[in-house]
Amino acid sequence: MSYALVSGAGSGIGRATVERLHADGYPVIAVDIARPDAALAKQWREQGIAFLALDVGNRDALLPAITELSESRAISTLINCAGISSYGRATDIKPAEWQRVMNINLNGSLWLCQALLPDMLARRQGCIVNVASIFGLQACDNNLAYNVAKGGIVQLTRSLAADYAHCGIRSNAVAPGLIETPMTAAIKHAPDTHQKFIDWHLQGRAGRAEEVAAAIAFLCSADASFVNGQILAVDGGFSAGRRFGSTN
Repeated sequence: MSYALVSGAGSGIGRATVERLHADGYPVIAVDIARPDAALAKQWREQGIAFLALDVGNRDALLPAITELSESRAISTLINCAGISSYGRATDIKPAEWQRVMNINLNGSLWLCQALLPDMLARRQGCIVNVASIFGLQACDNNLAYNVAKGGIVQLTRSLAADYAHCGIRSNAVAPGLIETPMTAAIKHAPDTHQKFIDWHLQGRAGRAEEVAAAIAFLCSADASFVNGQILAVDGGFSAGRRFGSTN
């Protein structure tokens, strides 16, 4: 039996991915810094979904915990969903905030790859899907650390493919647009900005976590067996361009 491990599993895209992969028949290990509430914990127990409380930004704790886990369970699918938001420009951001964002949004994905790749390579089989962002493909103002970390995820994904595609490892990423999750809820406190952001998506709406999870499930599936090193934008057309008029 081969497991899928999902980080950032407690909410948003991570939680939707756990539910989608479970529905698709994967045995799933859910990883999050916070333990699920009683209702979710009960649901996961009944579904046979294992849970591991772990801070992906803490390398010293992460590596031994995942190494020990992989000794008892073959993990051939890794989904790096853990992430946090951040705001600020180069002249504003403090070193501690920069490091916090890098550790969770970029470094944690690398460290999980480092922990699980040896077993994947030994079996010559593995699938890694990272969660980047449209702001890893383009920049936006007042978002320096997040932009840089997600841009790093894009290059991490491509570099993993360059290093390990010939060893049977597939590495891809999704780049979501505005997805309605707890992490993006704060933007609703600025209604004009929220609406402008929505309007930049050609479909005229924000996305749902389940829509990103569906794209992740595709990249994990045999249907994507010849897809490697790619960044799949799940953004309602945001990265395709802009509409200036309202003609039908």
